[in-house]
Amino acid sequence: MNKVEIWNFMVETLSQVDLMSANEKDHEAALVYHFYSEVESGGHEGLLNWLSDYIEKVGSTKYFEDLSQYLEKIDASEYAVIERTYGEQLWKLFKALEADEKKEDAFYEVIQKADEAYYALEGKLEKRLEAYFSQIYVMYLKQ
Repeated sequence: MNKVEIWNFMVETLSQVDLMSANEKDHEAALVYHFYSEVESGGHEGLLNWLSDYIEKVGSTKYFEDLSQYLEKIDASEYAVIERTYGEQLWKLFKALEADEKKEDAFYEVIQKADEAYYALEGKLEKRLEAYFSQIYVMYLKQ
Protein backbone atom coordinates (compact mmCIF):
# COMPACT_ATOMS: atom_id res chain seq x y z
CA MET A 1 0.00 0.00 0.00
CA ASN A 2 1.19 3.52 -0.69
CA LYS A 3 0.87 6.43 1.79
CA VAL A 4 -2.49 7.59 0.42
CA GLU A 5 -3.94 4.09 0.56
CA ILE A 6 -2.65 3.60 4.10
CA TRP A 7 -4.11 6.96 5.17
CA ASN A 8 -7.51 6.17 3.65
CA PHE A 9 -7.53 2.67 5.12
CA MET A 10 -6.68 3.94 8.60
CA VAL A 11 -9.22 6.78 8.45
CA GLU A 12 -11.95 4.33 7.46
CA THR A 13 -10.88 1.86 10.15
CA LEU A 14 -10.47 4.37 12.98
CA SER A 15 -13.71 6.16 12.15
CA GLN A 16 -15.53 2.99 13.17
CA VAL A 17 -13.81 2.56 16.55
CA ASP A 18 -16.04 3.03 19.61
CA LEU A 19 -13.81 4.94 22.02
CA MET A 20 -15.70 3.66 25.07
CA SER A 21 -15.15 -0.02 24.32
CA ALA A 22 -11.94 0.02 22.29
CA ASN A 23 -8.90 -1.98 23.30
CA GLU A 24 -5.79 0.03 24.17
CA LYS A 25 -4.25 -0.09 20.68
CA ASP A 26 -7.47 0.99 18.96
CA HIS A 27 -8.21 3.61 21.61
CA GLU A 28 -4.81 5.25 21.22
CA ALA A 29 -4.96 5.42 17.42
CA ALA A 30 -8.61 6.49 17.30
CA LEU A 31 -8.26 9.18 19.95
CA VAL A 32 -5.35 10.83 18.16
CA TYR A 33 -7.09 10.51 14.79
CA HIS A 34 -10.36 12.01 16.09
CA PHE A 35 -8.45 14.87 17.70
CA TYR A 36 -6.74 15.64 14.40
CA SER A 37 -9.90 15.26 12.36
CA GLU A 38 -12.12 17.40 14.56
CA VAL A 39 -9.64 20.22 15.16
CA GLU A 40 -8.81 20.35 11.45
CA SER A 41 -12.47 20.62 10.49
CA GLY A 42 -13.90 22.72 13.32
CA GLY A 43 -11.13 23.88 15.60
CA HIS A 44 -11.15 23.10 19.29
CA GLU A 45 -14.82 24.05 19.47
CA GLY A 46 -15.59 21.33 16.94
CA LEU A 47 -13.53 18.87 18.95
CA LEU A 48 -15.44 19.63 22.15
CA ASN A 49 -18.80 19.45 20.39
CA TRP A 50 -17.98 16.17 18.65
CA LEU A 51 -16.41 14.40 21.65
CA SER A 52 -18.40 16.00 24.48
CA ASP A 53 -20.28 12.80 25.38
CA TYR A 54 -17.06 10.82 25.50
CA ILE A 55 -15.21 13.48 27.51
CA GLU A 56 -18.15 13.71 29.92
CA LYS A 57 -18.09 9.94 30.50
CA VAL A 58 -14.34 9.50 31.00
CA GLY A 59 -13.71 12.89 32.58
CA SER A 60 -11.85 15.81 31.10
CA THR A 61 -8.68 15.19 33.08
CA LYS A 62 -8.38 11.62 31.80
CA TYR A 63 -9.27 12.63 28.25
CA PHE A 64 -6.67 15.39 27.98
CA GLU A 65 -4.01 13.35 29.78
CA ASP A 66 -4.57 10.32 27.52
CA LEU A 67 -4.60 12.53 24.44
CA SER A 68 -1.40 14.28 25.49
CA GLN A 69 0.37 10.98 26.17
CA TYR A 70 -0.71 9.54 22.83
CA LEU A 71 0.40 12.69 21.00
CA GLU A 72 3.80 12.44 22.66
CA LYS A 73 4.02 8.78 21.70
CA ILE A 74 3.70 9.67 18.00
CA ASP A 75 6.32 12.42 18.33
CA ALA A 76 3.78 15.25 18.39
CA SER A 77 4.75 16.69 21.76
CA GLU A 78 4.17 20.28 20.62
CA TYR A 79 0.49 19.38 20.20
CA ALA A 80 0.46 17.73 23.62
CA VAL A 81 1.71 21.01 25.10
CA ILE A 82 -1.24 22.85 23.52
CA GLU A 83 -3.74 20.38 24.95
CA ARG A 84 -2.12 20.44 28.39
CA THR A 85 -2.13 24.24 28.31
CA TYR A 86 -5.68 24.81 27.10
CA GLY A 87 -7.63 21.54 27.27
CA GLU A 88 -8.99 21.58 30.82
CA GLN A 89 -9.66 25.30 30.69
CA LEU A 90 -11.54 24.93 27.40
CA TRP A 91 -13.63 22.08 28.80
CA LYS A 92 -14.59 24.05 31.91
CA LEU A 93 -15.55 27.06 29.79
CA PHE A 94 -17.43 24.81 27.35
CA LYS A 95 -19.49 23.36 30.21
CA ALA A 96 -20.00 26.81 31.77
CA LEU A 97 -21.18 28.15 28.43
CA GLU A 98 -23.88 25.48 28.30
CA ALA A 99 -25.27 26.89 31.56
CA ASP A 100 -24.57 30.60 31.07
CA GLU A 101 -24.15 32.45 27.79
CA LYS A 102 -22.26 35.22 29.60
CA LYS A 103 -19.20 32.96 29.46
CA GLU A 104 -19.12 33.11 25.66
CA ASP A 105 -16.43 35.79 25.36
CA ALA A 106 -14.08 33.95 27.72
CA PHE A 107 -14.70 30.65 25.90
CA TYR A 108 -13.94 32.08 22.47
CA GLU A 109 -10.88 33.91 23.73
CA VAL A 110 -9.32 30.63 24.86
CA ILE A 111 -10.55 28.81 21.73
CA GLN A 112 -8.75 31.40 19.63
CA LYS A 113 -5.50 30.93 21.55
CA ALA A 114 -5.64 27.13 21.32
CA ASP A 115 -6.54 27.17 17.63
CA GLU A 116 -3.83 29.70 16.80
CA ALA A 117 -1.24 27.57 18.59
CA TYR A 118 -2.46 24.46 16.74
CA TYR A 119 -2.49 26.06 13.29
CA ALA A 120 0.87 27.76 13.86
CA LEU A 121 2.41 24.29 13.69
CA GLU A 122 1.44 24.22 10.01
CA GLY A 123 0.16 20.69 9.65
CA LYS A 124 2.94 18.83 11.40
CA LEU A 125 0.38 16.54 13.03
CA GLU A 126 -0.78 15.20 9.68
CA LYS A 127 2.81 14.22 8.86
CA ARG A 128 3.21 12.57 12.25
CA LEU A 129 -0.06 10.68 11.77
CA GLU A 130 1.04 9.52 8.32
CA ALA A 131 4.23 8.11 9.83
CA TYR A 132 2.30 6.54 12.73
CA PHE A 133 -0.29 5.00 10.42
CA SER A 134 2.51 3.57 8.25
CA GLN A 135 3.90 1.85 11.36
CA ILE A 136 0.62 0.37 12.62
CA TYR A 137 -1.62 -0.28 9.60
CA VAL A 138 -0.41 -3.87 9.21
CA MET A 139 -1.97 -4.75 12.59
CA TYR A 140 -5.33 -3.60 11.25
CA LEU A 141 -5.06 -5.58 8.02
CA LYS A 142 -5.15 -8.78 10.07
CA GLN A 143 -8.46 -7.89 11.72
